[in-house]
Amino acid sequence: MSEEFADAAAALRQTPLATPVQFVSEVGPLRAELLAKLGIKTAQDLLFHVPHSVNDFSDLRSVAKLEKDVEQSVHGKVVDCDLRTLTKGRSIVGILLDCDGQFVRGTWFNQPWMLKKFRHDDHVIFSGKPQRKSGRWEFGNPRVHWLAPEDTSEDVEGAVGVLPRYPLTDGINMDQMRRMTKAAVAQYAQYLIDPLPEYYRKHHSLPELKTAMTWLHTPPSVEQFEAARDRLILDDLFEFQLGLALRRRIWGANSRSYPIDVTAKIDARIRRLFDFRFTNGQNQVVKELVADLIKPQPMHRLLQADVGAGKTAIAVYAMLAAVAAGYQAVVMAPTEVLASQHWQTFEELLIESRVKRGFLIGGLPAAERRQLLADIASGECQLVVGTQAVIQESVKFKNLALAVIDEQHRFGVRQRAAFGVVDSDVASADGLPPQQPHVLVMTATPIPRSLCLTRFGDLDVSTIHELPPGRQRVITSRIQTEDQMKRAWDFVRQNVAKGRQAYVVCPRVEGQSEDDDAAAESVFRNLRQTELSELRVELLHGRMDRETRHEVMDRFRVQEIDILVSTTVIEVGVNVPNATLMVVQQAERFGLAQLHQLRGRICRGSYQGYCFLVSTAETPEANQRLEAMEESSDGFKLAERDAELRGPGDVLGVRQSGSLPLRVANPIRDLRILQIARRMAHDLVRTGDFDSAEYHGLKTIVLERFAHVLDLPQTG
Repeated sequence: MSEEFADAAAALRQTPLATPVQFVSEVGPLRAELLAKLGIKTAQDLLFHVPHSVNDFSDLRSVAKLEKDVEQSVHGKVVDCDLRTLTKGRSIVGILLDCDGQFVRGTWFNQPWMLKKFRHDDHVIFSGKPQRKSGRWEFGNPRVHWLAPEDTSEDVEGAVGVLPRYPLTDGINMDQMRRMTKAAVAQYAQYLIDPLPEYYRKHHSLPELKTAMTWLHTPPSVEQFEAARDRLILDDLFEFQLGLALRRRIWGANSRSYPIDVTAKIDARIRRLFDFRFTNGQNQVVKELVADLIKPQPMHRLLQADVGAGKTAIAVYAMLAAVAAGYQAVVMAPTEVLASQHWQTFEELLIESRVKRGFLIGGLPAAERRQLLADIASGECQLVVGTQAVIQESVKFKNLALAVIDEQHRFGVRQRAAFGVVDSDVASADGLPPQQPHVLVMTATPIPRSLCLTRFGDLDVSTIHELPPGRQRVITSRIQTEDQMKRAWDFVRQNVAKGRQAYVVCPRVEGQSEDDDAAAESVFRNLRQTELSELRVELLHGRMDRETRHEVMDRFRVQEIDILVSTTVIEVGVNVPNATLMVVQQAERFGLAQLHQLRGRICRGSYQGYCFLVSTAETPEANQRLEAMEESSDGFKLAERDAELRGPGDVLGVRQSGSLPLRVANPIRDLRILQIARRMAHDLVRTGDFDSAEYHGLKTIVLERFAHVLDLPQTG
């Protein structure tokens, strides 16, 4: 850590903002313990506890001045509470308010618990868009604010307005949280130092940080609250994007690449190896890769494609281009199954080629491993396929020009960066930075736009949307009853009789009982004895030894097995075109992206594919996921939906003390602001303005927050 950075970081920690939260007025030691459950430990943490929304009680009217379909509020006293039961178990709660002699009704449909929240003579405010019904104004599902007993009608206007709503924890209610944050603003907002220069704020129409903090916790209006909240979210994402932009700049400044010139002759020679023509999408990605590979700086590109869109062919093209230029290339896969699939692809394509290639995985015989490592170090082995074994310290490449990392979502940011330090300890004779490989990372799990700009925000992105000609949409159906399940097994038997094969996927290996339909071992035993007793049924899971797994997959591939009962070990890398059927047991246990990946194992040939999602779950989340699978086969649409359902998750693939490295932003919810922050960050770093003295405080914040998780040097 540089001395200058250490001093600046220490200064940040010594500010009054670092005061323990218990010393904030309205808090105290008992509430401080409760606030700690929300991650609030200092005065600054409390200031940055961002409301998720507001209640707008600012337009308070008399009943005579209410208007239809206009957002407004009324104040009154509860004079009647009733609960009516309707047909089919439905209900409606009605609360009647006396508003200075005129009556207004609030109603809640199918929310019987609302009745218990009201008592006669409560003074409350209803807010919403009222309708005129039966000669009376009625608020459907209004927002409610309960006034304190001491509040009189004359005090109401001063007691309400735009009220922030915060995430809470047990033991702290909304009014208490509002009082605590208001006290924090009064005592500590004055110590906030805005890291953005005044001219920069004005150029981007941003409120000053102290002003934003006041508007956030004591908002004069909804518009000012939203401006303040956007400012804090922007700061959060902007600082993160600055870290990513610095990372990109460091790559470009501190490294140089092996130039790979893909001539027309080399291009034609590589394409002749394939028995198909590239799609327009594949050709576009090849064009982008070729433009990157010839540059003096290493390529750092993400290739995302839907299941079956042909990303492996692109990886093969790039690796063979590197070999043709006289260099080495490597592909790293997350599992031995996927690594084996890649190895088989190269073996088939290069059967008549003189390209020297090696397969590097854990567990190789010692003598074989020593020889392969020697061949890699000497450069004799030109093309390497393997698992994470390829990034172990014992593996030394002579002139590695391209590293391909497959199924990037399974690796964290540091594993991706591992290839970036290849040969970095070798001093360059001409004093130039060491040569480092181009890096292509790939995924067949389409990535939501929000994650493309965060977890992969330091990469250029290529996308293949279209599928090769002849690929059909998998027909997907949900199975919920025993009768439907019986018919599904009949359908499986009929298709196997026609020569097809099937997967039965289970979420785990072992079960708690003999009839556990989530466990591969019990499902395997039961199917062999019952529904599929006349078929050739085998079992595959990750706990089997390597030789057994490979033997089972090889037999399935050559159609010696009809039904493969498996765990998610077949999620990626398995390509059996004759397998057209899939039954997913307890499908609600899988996320959308994983279900889509599993479904991608079938319909890889010319036959129609069918997927049955077995689930009796009735939770809203499960229903939403399974309905989405039935309705869509577009991996990009499903990725966006999956992100909405799951939330932001771990945006870097690296947990930082068990939490996100972002303070208040949600990349999915705040995608619009994220896109703005990315443009701002890249412009500031690209122009060099970020290195000026007026941005020193901002750079210190960026490095303190993200240097560790992004592997940035502490000097920026």
